Amino acid sequence: MAAENIDDVVAGLAGIVRDAAAAADRAGYFAALYRQVTVEVREGIRSGLFDDGPRMDRFDTLFGNRYFEAYDAWRRDRSGPRCWREAFGLLDDPGTVIIQHVVLGVSAHINLDLAIAAARTSPGDGIYALRRDFLLINDILGRVALAVQDAVGDVSPLLSLLDQAGARTDERILDFSIRQAREEAWRNAVLLAHQDEAEREATLERLDVRAAVLARLIARPGPLVRPALELIRSTESDDVPAVIRHLDRALADHGRGTGR
Repeated sequence: MAAENIDDVVAGLAGIVRDAAAAADRAGYFAALYRQVTVEVREGIRSGLFDDGPRMDRFDTLFGNRYFEAYDAWRRDRSGPRCWREAFGLLDDPGTVIIQHVVLGVSAHINLDLAIAAARTSPGDGIYALRRDFLLINDILGRVALAVQDAVGDVSPLLSLLDQAGARTDERILDFSIRQAREEAWRNAVLLAHQDEAEREATLERLDVRAAVLARLIARPGPLVRPALELIRSTESDDVPAVIRHLDRALADHGRGTGR
């Protein structure tokens, strides 16, 4: 699965969402979020939101292909980047709550893939011209994240317990921490854009190890949080296809005011 442009990325993500719903595969949870973000980025390109629309198309395509490569590698032989193996490795774990699947995908894609895609889009000093458009995506991510948060709450009625247990999963996880992660990704993109091949390989190794450590913390939080996760999971919908379809409508439903 290799995209040539942002339309291919949207189509590829829609295909994963469709196939995941048919197979009751929890990979569809993150894919549904990602599809909606990509559609919004495409609309931004078409409306002239970004300084350089064609460049953003290339950027989004490179970014999307990082996810497709990781997804295909896992499906093929359980290989791929460490952080993605951590995320995909929990797809069949019945004890993992919906929000964990979503945040695991977000973390891997931003903490590893984003800097790589940005540096490849604009190598060398060209990276600095990308910054404004790079930051504009934060607003899109924040809007979609809030909608997805509402949609997750619809099918995970005790989600707010994580706030009380000290493991916040409200919009600050899916919005504010995304902004922090993207700021770090920007710094890593600038670094990668100016490195030679050997230096880049070392940086990518470091980023993957760090992202994998973060994934383990998300997947297996401390003992104070585990009872809350067990209670949340016991009340969540077990209808994986229905959950995927609901998450995939999150932004549209939010816009109609049907979210919580």
